Amino acid sequence: MNQLNIIAKPFGCAGALLGAILYMIAPLAHAEIKLGVNDWPGYIAWYIAEQKGFFKQRGANVKLVWFDTLTQSVDDFAAGKIDANAQTWNDTLVHISKGVPLKVILAIDYSSGADALMVAPKIAKLGDLKGKKVGLEQGTIAQFILGTALSKVGLTEKDVQLVNLPAGDATAAFLDGKLDAAAVWNPFVNQIQESRKGRPLFSSKDMPGMVADVLAVHEKSLQDKRAEYLGMVRAWYDVEKFLRDHREEAVKIMATIVKQAPENYRIFLPGVRFLNEKDNLDAFAAASNPRSLTKVSPAIIKFLNDTKLIQGNVNFAPALDASLVQEATKR
Repeated sequence: MNQLNIIAKPFGCAGALLGAILYMIAPLAHAEIKLGVNDWPGYIAWYIAEQKGFFKQRGANVKLVWFDTLTQSVDDFAAGKIDANAQTWNDTLVHISKGVPLKVILAIDYSSGADALMVAPKIAKLGDLKGKKVGLEQGTIAQFILGTALSKVGLTEKDVQLVNLPAGDATAAFLDGKLDAAAVWNPFVNQIQESRKGRPLFSSKDMPGMVADVLAVHEKSLQDKRAEYLGMVRAWYDVEKFLRDHREEAVKIMATIVKQAPENYRIFLPGVRFLNEKDNLDAFAAASNPRSLTKVSPAIIKFLNDTKLIQGNVNFAPALDASLVQEATKR
């Protein structure tokens, strides 16, 4: 017999009814939101909210679920194994096209150099990639970076030899000389740079605002736990402020999660723009705002069609839920 029934038992039928009601309500009141994260600075920053108590302060019961690869977190989210996921807008558009019932309630960051096409010294320009081996994790933002880069010189993925590998494995293969190029993200971009075996030939800095990360949540979970998701949005704003005001402590927290020295991890952050309240209002604005998700979507959708990741247009507008971002600005 659970504790709620024990409490209600002395009050007879009325007490039994009360106990049943409390039993149904209790799980919702203490419901845990499982949020998927992986090895990307914008996602790892959520651990600051956990360790500094921002989730608790904002009334959100959140469990961070670590994934070794972006692909696995995206797949588990689509399968409903987690409530929410920190993921790219590209991946989210794919989910929407496949009918995954989701809402986007927060823009986390923009990549500004932290995603890059890394090339060996023999590759002097984009045109030199023709016929060369390029490693990347297919279906991720890395493929978008490569496709955009190749389009600048009239090439497509058919003009290179694609090798499908997780980002870490693509980095290792590149460093071993098995690949001519690798499309990866930090910390792998910096790992290649530090090795002096490769350099960025094209990066997210060359496509401003096009590489965005968002917080995607299942519709049912949002309906059941809206107040807690509002707390998560506010907790993220606390994280963004903490990153500005207490940079060294923030770096130490993030570096510990991925078992790196803070001095090594610090250099990853300049390539990521962590988004605050004003940035989020822009992200959920109309297409007339160049920083809005609506504005950048047509180019992404075209890429997703060209690479057969989706078929046809994507009606993404219903999935953009600006209500929590708007409410979070009110104090």
